Amino acid sequence: MRTVSELPNDVREDVCVLIPLSDGVRLAARVWRPVGSDGRPVPAILEFIPYRRRDLTAQRDSVHHPYLAGHGYACARVDLRGSGDSEGVLTDEYLERELQDAEEVLAWLADQPWCDGRTGMMGISWGGFNALQVAARRPGSLRAIVTACSTDDRYSDDVHYMGGCLLVDNLSWASTMFAYNSCPPDPALVGERWREMWHDRLDGSGLWLDTWLRHQHRDGYWKHGSVAEDLDAVQVPVLAVSGWADGYSNAVFRLLAGLRVPRLGLLGPWSHKYPHLGQPGPAVGFLQELVRWWDRWLKDADNDVMDAPALRAWMQESERPSTSYEERPGRWVGERAWPSPRIVPVSRALGHGRVLGEGEEPGDGAVLTLSSPLSTGQHAGKWCSYNAPPDLPHDQREDDGGSIVFDSVPLRERIEILGSPVVDLELSVDRPDAMVAVRLCDVTPDGEATRVTYGLLNLTHADGHETPRGLVPGRVYRVSVALNGVAQAFPPGHRIRVSVSTSYWPLAWPSPEPVRLAVYPGANTRLLLPVRMTGAADEPVVAPFGEPEGTAPVPTSQISPPEHRWDLAHDLVRYRASLNVVKDLGTVRFDDIDLEVTRRAEETYSWVGDDYDTVRGETVWTMGFARGDWSARTRTRTVLTSTATDFHVHATLDAYEDDERVATRIFSSVIPRDHV
Repeated sequence: MRTVSELPNDVREDVCVLIPLSDGVRLAARVWRPVGSDGRPVPAILEFIPYRRRDLTAQRDSVHHPYLAGHGYACARVDLRGSGDSEGVLTDEYLERELQDAEEVLAWLADQPWCDGRTGMMGISWGGFNALQVAARRPGSLRAIVTACSTDDRYSDDVHYMGGCLLVDNLSWASTMFAYNSCPPDPALVGERWREMWHDRLDGSGLWLDTWLRHQHRDGYWKHGSVAEDLDAVQVPVLAVSGWADGYSNAVFRLLAGLRVPRLGLLGPWSHKYPHLGQPGPAVGFLQELVRWWDRWLKDADNDVMDAPALRAWMQESERPSTSYEERPGRWVGERAWPSPRIVPVSRALGHGRVLGEGEEPGDGAVLTLSSPLSTGQHAGKWCSYNAPPDLPHDQREDDGGSIVFDSVPLRERIEILGSPVVDLELSVDRPDAMVAVRLCDVTPDGEATRVTYGLLNLTHADGHETPRGLVPGRVYRVSVALNGVAQAFPPGHRIRVSVSTSYWPLAWPSPEPVRLAVYPGANTRLLLPVRMTGAADEPVVAPFGEPEGTAPVPTSQISPPEHRWDLAHDLVRYRASLNVVKDLGTVRFDDIDLEVTRRAEETYSWVGDDYDTVRGETVWTMGFARGDWSARTRTRTVLTSTATDFHVHATLDAYEDDERVATRIFSSVIPRDHV
């Protein structure tokens, strides 16, 4: 990324601005704005998240907020209540209180003498979620939003559940917030109140995993904050962004199709990152795009930002399987509207071990049966890549060994797909609760299998996620499994593979019991590919993106080295297996505030043979903060296990001040499984 030092406006920074709310709580903000904004008010842009603006997001914030401020905006990075240096306690994500707070913050910004009364919201992940949710509430000053790596449907397409299946990232994410919520405010800003504020958080934040496991279906809890319930409520322009390695690519397609306001979609090869920091690359000049977006909708500039295709997507070329990529080869393609008439659904029946070509007959229709080993899925990577290598899927051949596999013949011509493939299955199972995982792979001539996309379906949810129904063993069902949206080219000589399994652990929590699946090949068992037609004279041209650029990040020093591991272990005597993940950022000093921050996460997902009652997820987080003779540290541990009937949750929190333990919290619960 190119560092920009010369901007159209000089920028002033207010390190800690306290924003009062109607209930007396004050939220801590960092504000960048043009030096001349006191006399010449400017629009304001809000990013509203719980990840500690003073340290944990300080480097990222300092790259783009001063950049936007230098182009004529007041940028406010505000910590949610109960996070960073904000008062109060944070007890869950996207609560009504949070959205009310956001509306009050926007009103406060619009009322400042340096703001002209117009506001926007932007954010990635949590900030992308609440930007959409707040837009649907229509606060008076809000004129446009940018939502990156987010979703409009909190149950069907989020970190918690996928296709009605419990994602293991639900545990991982809950553990992350368990750790983050235990962190103290900075005494340098809040003074002697820091200890009282800290203990309020330790006492009050709770264990969110317990809450999330008590809502196993798409009920009112998940509908709250899901703007898919009423997309027409969003009445401001929307720029929606994600990446193929992210967990949230599907929402971009849905927002483009469902919104009735000016909107643009951008989908690159990236993981859970802003596009100017995008990995895998290529990263793009996203901040330049943001300036043009905000100029159009917050300053009424007559620019060409909306002349871009409605959807700009990175068409990925074939690549060998790898758990990490520096860059994904490909090219930018555009669609003037979504759904696009350029996308042609191509149906291919799945025959006896074959992806059949057009005009081919299914053959004898012999029934294919399988009970996948519990280990099927150990090469799946994370549900959402956070660019913490190696968290992308590895070569799928080992997982294919525990799957029913359908291969095409070697392709004679190049095929490009853009959108969500669908696999229809005619099947039966021998248990009342079952899941299927379906993968679409690009298979090279020498047999390497790169996962292109995948989907999960809890079969008890086949008729909807609100009222699942137990399956009748032996009854034949027809189901459709939608795979994650993607743009991918399959070259001549390669094969397209569809793989179906009854387990995808440890990406998804297994069914209550082992399941034997029967698939009935034929016309009702098919692959539906969204094939993109190329070469037409009217194909949109995507203008080149600029080089990634931003302002200089705040200076840091690495005090102790980071460590990243992703190990698979198999004990062939006791048949115990485990996936062991370490993400240790070491100790980093934020030089401008002389603060040392330590972050280490350890995740272990284990099982014994095909014994479903031995499935276990354990996460341990250490968070530490130190300056001079002051230090505070927390250690959180969460364990999730299950039986055929229940989930078992056990968690502990220990807090230390100057190495003396000052608080301990223990959580333990048993939660009945309800068709999950």
